[in-house]
Amino acid sequence: MRVILREHKETRFEQDESATSRVLVVDDEDDIRSGLVFFLRKEGYESLEARNGREAMEVITLEKPDLVLLDLMMPEVNGLELCQQLKNNEETRLLPVVMITAVHSQEEKIKAIDAGADDFLNKPINIAELRARVKSLLRMKHLNDLLDRSDNVIASLANAIEAKDKYTEGHNERVSRYAVALVRAAGLPERDQEIVRMAGILHDIGKIGVPDSVLNKQGPLDDNEFHSILAHPREGENILKPLRSLSGIRDVVLYHHERWDGKGYPLGLKGKEIPVYARIVAIADSYDAMTSTRAYRKALSREEAVGELQDKAGVMWDPDLVAIFVSLMKKSTETTFY
Repeated sequence: MRVILREHKETRFEQDESATSRVLVVDDEDDIRSGLVFFLRKEGYESLEARNGREAMEVITLEKPDLVLLDLMMPEVNGLELCQQLKNNEETRLLPVVMITAVHSQEEKIKAIDAGADDFLNKPINIAELRARVKSLLRMKHLNDLLDRSDNVIASLANAIEAKDKYTEGHNERVSRYAVALVRAAGLPERDQEIVRMAGILHDIGKIGVPDSVLNKQGPLDDNEFHSILAHPREGENILKPLRSLSGIRDVVLYHHERWDGKGYPLGLKGKEIPVYARIVAIADSYDAMTSTRAYRKALSREEAVGELQDKAGVMWDPDLVAIFVSLMKKSTETTFY
């Protein structure tokens, strides 16, 4: 069978960071797959091969490619099925997928879009188009990787801050898990779970400016100490402000100490003026704080903490969300969140 690449007189693009990228070619036709691999290696990429979706998943798991060129029609696991698996998996959802097809129907294209494909190439493949698509999607992938690394650095910083307070070990992670569980139980958009997960981890990052002596103080705080605690939501927002990838999380960090009755801080927002995910993290944060031993008091039991949430629903916290959280706690064990 002939190789379907149509050569054009194109010069190889300049070497940049994408030239070290790994591209996986998935096609059951040996000649087509070999032609694509030859082109990619000539362009300076490291190339990987798979003959079907099952093999491709194994290669992706082991080799972590930066881009997948994926044939639509294949035996065992076809391109649409593999694309759906990749986009529904937290570990691979940001992996760019270019769907390659000889089928030109609008219906098939819509199916590929629904499956999560990032781009399309029609057979026979135009070399200039292939070069441009690969370069563009790899640039996007590298930018996403940089943002992801930045997020991880910030999350590590948040955990380091948590370690300053010997009484709050694991607090950020637990708040994150409780908050995500509440998002699910409330029927809020699944796509926003990552925002809430990260917001739970980062909600107290502003405490970087609070002295250890204040965080671990056994007795009542004086006015200056109390004001340093009150400042941590704004400090947290300032820390996250330069990171555009965390823009959806900043409001949660800033407003998670607002109260339903308008007597919270830093702005005294009331009721539904408070962003919904800040209300969710506030409940998760308060519950975990109540059920954890702190320098100034012993932990409440699970039942006591649930009772406190119910007593102050409509005053401290969103009453509807408290009802959902209490129902969730009553029918769940702590291991449900892990």
